[in-house]
Amino acid sequence: MTTLAVIGLGLIGASSCAAIKMRMPGWTIHGFSRTETTRQRALARGLVDQCFESVELTVFGADLILIAVPMGQFSSVFNAVWLAREEYSVVTDVGSTKGAVVDDLIAVTKAIPSWFVPGHPIAGSEQSGVNAANPDLFVDHQVILTPLAETATSALELVTDFWEKQGASVSIMNVARHDEVLALTSHLPHILAFSLVHALSDDDEHLDIFRYAAGGFRDFTRIAASDSEMWRDISLSNRDAILRGIDRYTGRLGEMREAIALGDRDWIMRSFERARNARRLFSSLSGKGDHPVTNFCPSVFQVTHATSGLHGNIRVPGDKSISHRSIMLGALADGVTTVEGFLEGEDAIATVQAFREMGVLIDGPDAGKVTVHGVGRDGLKPPKAALYMGNSGTSMRLLSGILAGQSFDSELIGDSSLSRRPMRRIAEPLKCLGASITTSENGTPPIYISGGQVLSGCHTDLAVASAQVKSALLLAGLYAQGETSIKEPAPTRDHTERMLVGFGCKVERDGSICKILGGGKLTGCHIDVPSDISSAAFFIVAATLIPDSDLTLHHVGVNPTRTGILEILKLMGANIEIENEHEVGGEPVADLRVRYAPLKGIAIPENLVPLAIDEFPVLFVAASCAEGETLITGAQELRVKESDRIQSMVDGLTVLGVRIIGTPDGAIVSGGGPEFRFSSGAVEACEDHRIAMAFSVAGLLACGPVRISDCVNVATSFPNFVELAREVGFPLTVSE
Repeated sequence: MTTLAVIGLGLIGASSCAAIKMRMPGWTIHGFSRTETTRQRALARGLVDQCFESVELTVFGADLILIAVPMGQFSSVFNAVWLAREEYSVVTDVGSTKGAVVDDLIAVTKAIPSWFVPGHPIAGSEQSGVNAANPDLFVDHQVILTPLAETATSALELVTDFWEKQGASVSIMNVARHDEVLALTSHLPHILAFSLVHALSDDDEHLDIFRYAAGGFRDFTRIAASDSEMWRDISLSNRDAILRGIDRYTGRLGEMREAIALGDRDWIMRSFERARNARRLFSSLSGKGDHPVTNFCPSVFQVTHATSGLHGNIRVPGDKSISHRSIMLGALADGVTTVEGFLEGEDAIATVQAFREMGVLIDGPDAGKVTVHGVGRDGLKPPKAALYMGNSGTSMRLLSGILAGQSFDSELIGDSSLSRRPMRRIAEPLKCLGASITTSENGTPPIYISGGQVLSGCHTDLAVASAQVKSALLLAGLYAQGETSIKEPAPTRDHTERMLVGFGCKVERDGSICKILGGGKLTGCHIDVPSDISSAAFFIVAATLIPDSDLTLHHVGVNPTRTGILEILKLMGANIEIENEHEVGGEPVADLRVRYAPLKGIAIPENLVPLAIDEFPVLFVAASCAEGETLITGAQELRVKESDRIQSMVDGLTVLGVRIIGTPDGAIVSGGGPEFRFSSGAVEACEDHRIAMAFSVAGLLACGPVRISDCVNVATSFPNFVELAREVGFPLTVSE
């Protein structure tokens, strides 16, 4: 590309000209503005090589055409571009709303052209016009592109390169999502700023108000100095999404007004603290180079064959199970609990938000650090609305045990995936303690819990080995009269028991039975969360399967109720060394060094299945590359996880050329041996984070690209999976 045409020489268009002139001096830039003054200023400042009085003349000979006019002018400008552009020209825009742009586009062309790439740079200033041009305006800022199904890959690549040359980071979003996000995070704040200044300017004494205004007023209303024509057009072009945002905001503002009128100190405090912590999280993400406004959770992974081994020294995120429990027990404790290594994934954040809704002051998370100001065992307050658990089954099931002992009613809801998961396994045993708890007719969420019940301790024989059910009963047992005991059919993770002891509560263990006496008090303490072995498992298996790999994972939790993955892989022949073993807060941790080793198929011992239940998706991948047959039995629990993990892996691995037969409680995998290569293909993650990451490992040993759809929920347990995977050598790309 050598010739750029910029239609509109306001702040964005002129700054793009300045950026290209600075970084690509060999390009020729044509400019267009409706006013002679602007055209002359652009030429005088050297922003363009030529300035024209018509769009038609401007786009002649242009490789790329950038439309940078207010939203209200887009339709007429695009019509001129459509008639005059060269056959090879690619066209993009900078409009703040994309749905309106697409509608205008279709009105002109009657069909979406392959050469148009809708775009929106997330950069700006309250200053406007050609004189505000800044060659560094886009450096370290996001540009969102919203390509359509018809958009040519070559056009998307050219526009992406154009913005990256100006120092921007490019994100991909769909049109509807873009307009929804920007309505709340950009358009609504501008409308609020304009409205506040307008309201105050109506006051007869507004000059004194403005003269003595504090810094907060100046900071909040700065954007009210923005271009009024531009924001008028934006407000109308994204009308529906903005109206929803205004309704959402005015509803919350009405609640705040009522709380202030009634002197409701607690409600005001909870609202301010939640906002303060949310703002801290925003700042934390920004400080890491993330862009909270525009970052999206990628829903598609594509992995290609690894041409070399995996190497490095990494630490995967904190253990999700321990992160959940640190918040729950810290909230119920007397005093302050400090947490390090907290997993800042969506599942664990759902637990944080739930306890904030119940009146618990929680600072963070900030770089894995959280401070929980406990309210005591009986200090939780009724939430204003249903508690949203997102995709987190752990949050929903363990909270059910806690809420069963409260004096207030509560409701637990979740996303579409969680709303399909079985909850009677929690509800029925809790009812035996005296809880009043109901689910949907299918035994799935929502869960409704009636408060004020008197719980009485009893003995429960668990039908299925489940740490979540056991933990829910132990937590309900804190509120029950007498002793609550639970017998497990097989060992499960014991984080709840260990952490209850760490908080000063007595929990007894007698073989397969654990017991707790009601009425105990918890005392705040310090928790250092080890790295999650379930997250480490993907890297352990990948390094085992890829020749010439030598990878070390640091500070991994090796609780004996969680190390089934290590024992199974060692039985298959894996080369895993456990180094630097020590204890942190009662939890054993170690460094794991993993090197390539050919695997052999085995019949996985059923006693190890509960100790590796979350790691089975990636174990299916390991079995596919082992020499001979691997038999998995006793794993029926996999069918009621975030997806039916047995069926999800059978379906996907079959697409990738694996001979595999699903059974009611497992599978039979005919491994292809060390030389086996998965077929290229497209598979579904089925809204399941562990399925998505497991197929990412399979892609490393495929003979062509493996495309994995529906990966958005990876953020629930492993928010920096893509970053770490690339660091150690995964050829992994993502898109929305």
